[in-house]
Amino acid sequence: MRTLTFWTGLKAEDRGASAAIGNFDGVHRGHQTVIGLAREHTGPETPLGIVTFEPHPRQVFAPEAPPFRLMNAEAKANRLAKLGVERLYQLPFDGKLAALSPEAFATEVLHEGLGLRHVVVGADFHFGKGRAGTVADLQNFGRDLGFGVTVAPLIGHDGTEISSTAIRQALSDGRPRDAAAMLGHWHRIEGKVLGGDRRGRELGYPTANMSIAGLHPPHFGIYAVKVDVLTGPHQGSYMGAASIGVRPMFGVNSANLESFIFDFAGDLYDEHLSVALIEYLRPEARFDSLDALVAQMDADCARARSILEAL
Repeated sequence: MRTLTFWTGLKAEDRGASAAIGNFDGVHRGHQTVIGLAREHTGPETPLGIVTFEPHPRQVFAPEAPPFRLMNAEAKANRLAKLGVERLYQLPFDGKLAALSPEAFATEVLHEGLGLRHVVVGADFHFGKGRAGTVADLQNFGRDLGFGVTVAPLIGHDGTEISSTAIRQALSDGRPRDAAAMLGHWHRIEGKVLGGDRRGRELGYPTANMSIAGLHPPHFGIYAVKVDVLTGPHQGSYMGAASIGVRPMFGVNSANLESFIFDFAGDLYDEHLSVALIEYLRPEARFDSLDALVAQMDADCARARSILEAL
């Protein structure tokens, strides 16, 4: 998959895609439907594309809002690549782009810039300054400019519309399996392994520490996880247990993700990991002693291993 972070001056082979348009936060089942419809209009000279925005427009319009993203840009790109996307048009969302009228966005970005042959959007799609453009407007612009437009219906799960909002709520409640049912895949946190305080190593449980800054925080606590090591000499898939939270046993800390990987020995600092949340085990807690903490970690890992081996 080729990732492009602009819409002007593209090479001929990067233009002319059939592309789904949206933020695609989470790349959930509704997004996958939109992508599948875009795939129906691909061909030898029409690659499958995605038009998305980085940073997320909400980060620009409401910078003081609590973290809400389900995925960072890295995780989104990795998930889209798994779905066979060939061109990721990751457009810089700034004042210039936000100020474009719906007609200007369709003309200057979609038609003249990207040269799209076909676009697919969800039924609730809005675009252009003030989100003034509707799917009907996009269809009219497409007819005038020469690109096709398909509108994907909204889909639901258990009587509820699938949305990033509903998935965030499931994660806030400590229900990763419900989130996965709406996503169509396990919810994953991806990023680089950072240096930590090495307390886990001292306790016999060395962990790979990752930031969750900018992401919607799942319910704090202990999880059974699957860990994919994406870079370095230890690339592969592993099982483990992870803690998400502020580590109340050790004072006041920033929230992070700490993963203990079963049956693993090696250095993962600066490598990139993808950690899938499988099942919530228990909330964070303070313990009377380090021995009590270690005993609980032993029990957590045994339970996590049993859950993961049964998948």
